[in-house]
Amino acid sequence: MNRIVVVGYGPTAHRLVETLTSRGFAGTVTVIGEEPRPAYDRVALTSYLSGTTVEDLTYDVPAGVVTRLNTRVTGIDRDARRVVLADGGAEPYDVLVLATGSAPFVPPVPGAEHAFVYRTIEDLDAIRVAAKDAVEGVVVGGGLLGLEAADALRALGLKAHIVEMSPWLMPRQVDEGGGSVLKSHIEGLGLSVHAGAGVQEIVADEEGQVTGLRKPDGSLVQAQVVVFSAGIRPRDELARSSGLDVGPRGGIVVDSAMRTSDPSIYAVGECALSGGMVYGLVGPCNTMAEVAADRIMGGSAAFEGADLSTKLKLLGVEVAQFGAMEGALDVTYMDPVGGVYKKLFISDDARTLLGGICVGDASPYTSLRPFVGKELPAAPSDLLFSGAGASLDLPDEAQVCSCNNVCAGDIRSAIADKGVTDVPGVKACTRAGTTCGSCVPMLKQLLEKSGVEVSKALCEHFTYSRAELFDIVRVRGITTFSELIGQHGQGRGCDICKPAVASILASLHNGHVLEGERAALQDTNDAFLANIQKNGTYSVVPRIPGGEITPDKLIVIGEVARDFGLYTKITGGQRIDLFGARVEQLPEIWRRLVDAGFESGHAYGKALRTVKSCVGSTWCRYGVQDSVGMAIGLELRYRGLRSPHKLKSAVSGCARECAEARSKDFGIIATEQGWNLYVGGNGGFKPRHADLLATDLTTDELIRTIDRFLMFYIRTADRLQRTATWIESLDGGLDYLREVIMNDSLGICADLDAQMDHHVATYADEWQATLDDPEKLSRFVSFVNAPGVPDPSIVFGSERGQIRPVMAP
Repeated sequence: MNRIVVVGYGPTAHRLVETLTSRGFAGTVTVIGEEPRPAYDRVALTSYLSGTTVEDLTYDVPAGVVTRLNTRVTGIDRDARRVVLADGGAEPYDVLVLATGSAPFVPPVPGAEHAFVYRTIEDLDAIRVAAKDAVEGVVVGGGLLGLEAADALRALGLKAHIVEMSPWLMPRQVDEGGGSVLKSHIEGLGLSVHAGAGVQEIVADEEGQVTGLRKPDGSLVQAQVVVFSAGIRPRDELARSSGLDVGPRGGIVVDSAMRTSDPSIYAVGECALSGGMVYGLVGPCNTMAEVAADRIMGGSAAFEGADLSTKLKLLGVEVAQFGAMEGALDVTYMDPVGGVYKKLFISDDARTLLGGICVGDASPYTSLRPFVGKELPAAPSDLLFSGAGASLDLPDEAQVCSCNNVCAGDIRSAIADKGVTDVPGVKACTRAGTTCGSCVPMLKQLLEKSGVEVSKALCEHFTYSRAELFDIVRVRGITTFSELIGQHGQGRGCDICKPAVASILASLHNGHVLEGERAALQDTNDAFLANIQKNGTYSVVPRIPGGEITPDKLIVIGEVARDFGLYTKITGGQRIDLFGARVEQLPEIWRRLVDAGFESGHAYGKALRTVKSCVGSTWCRYGVQDSVGMAIGLELRYRGLRSPHKLKSAVSGCARECAEARSKDFGIIATEQGWNLYVGGNGGFKPRHADLLATDLTTDELIRTIDRFLMFYIRTADRLQRTATWIESLDGGLDYLREVIMNDSLGICADLDAQMDHHVATYADEWQATLDDPEKLSRFVSFVNAPGVPDPSIVFGSERGQIRPVMAP
């Protein structure tokens, strides 16, 4: 048993060979894969369309493993113990492992050959190319992968449709109630959901260009890109052709050791049929791989089924399901306005937890999933709504990480026996939290409950958290970094604590970021009051509150861009970026802008960026409030407000939401009675819809509530923590936040109000102050020993009538 051959090189195959090599397997391991690259993270595949590279996704091949990529296996010669390759060659084996995975199911409908599937990097490349000339796209399938594919189409700039045959989305994970809430969330993002609908044909023109999808009722969904994500089918063709047992509906039959009907051949992952079931989730497939590796090396591990619980965030919506989706009794909570649905299934004696579903708020998932099949640790209503789950003591056998099959006892053992003291240590020691990450909050709880003090230190120079340092600076009136580190820290500081403390000082004292010692604390952007670009030039972003600008000011921006040869771009935040300015040009450019009445837009700082708005009731026939006036007022009030992370806002004049307020850190939507306030939204790598904090506020109530929200966030958030993750980290979440800033449960609202009033009263434009100070201006040079000399490495070309960076090869 010295030669192991693995057919297929996906994540499950990678886990298999990784396990073999980590346990010291002495023979040779050869992996044969059809794709042109080693295994990569399919869970994060969608991120490939938003900037993640192939290299970022690809796993490292374990040392000593031989790979044959871009190679297809066409047969298995079981008598000679060798696999036959498409190029005519063969690979002998002592043990063969089939990890051939699955193939997307494409229903046999006319025109299906014109559609795409969503499975590999090559599939995504093809979809990206097709989307360039498309306006609308449709995904067939409303399950996990279907919703990811729809989000990918949306990210590519298409209007996306989802066609799902079942009456609601994600039918395997949620029931009808959860499906209806999920549908509302997704339609609120601008996607169209066609539930309870099938596919009659994919319609294409004479040149094969797709024009739409026709449903069985004859209606046509307009689309130029169609993606099938309607399930998977095990790739068992090699097993069939070689006479191995397969299931009547597909899948290679295996026993609990992952052996097929031939004792020298194993099957793992989505191609295997274990106990009459094909598993398509990461966790069970990883467990299969580890069981097979253990058995190959003479162990006794067995695969006895797996936890199919899932927790994920799709299109910014939290969805979780654990245990059974039925029971004799259930406890249900549904808030269609807030977009939250929670349901627990319990036994007929109301004592045993059987399962649960969460949509819109998955906070109960982490604590409750380990108690499936066990006695309820508290009243169901407490478990769903009071946060009691966070205080539960998990039994050792309770599974914490389903992706890697790690139980609470494994983590406690790592803490007690191996001296693990933090979450990264738990991850490294047990693999828990290294795949989907949904169990990380539970890892932290287990550390704390084991008596381990989880460090909150900002960095090696301060033993305090950012929030604690904020209070120290505030209470003791500290005004410099030197004073703070001298009294409460050690060393000279670093690139973590220096900008963080600079931000705290700016938030509390509103002083100029380049004043005296503070100038040395800033990172690259704040150091020159501009965003550095890829070729070493900077962008200039004047503030345009609410996106409203006069013709005269537009002319000034145009003249400045023309005279300095800058690239101009209208941003998503309703202002104009000027790119390509050399560092020594920044004061000259800003002198002209400031003289014309512009001020810094703070695009370079961790501060308020923009307050976007629609035209509101002033112009729009649907507007019910003056959204432009509100946006301008808010932007002028909070301009220059330094915070742990950048802040974005928007104001929509009606429920049609043209300003996209619910994707912002704080967003306002007008109502007939006043304003609704949403908090904790963001775009970026992990988009999140904002949560509704308060409804029908008057203008004064709205402003005071935002004041307190921002100041409480600035006081208590961690370094570089967005408002979304900050709210999620609060003990009690949004409800706790509401109690603090609206009901003054901590008695600090007067202090928060005073802090904001101080900021508003002491605001001064940073660029105006810089232009008035020769000492500050002296820093704006390319070369200290040759002021006024431009950097010769900065070179521009031309594209679409404007400059573009030309980088060295």
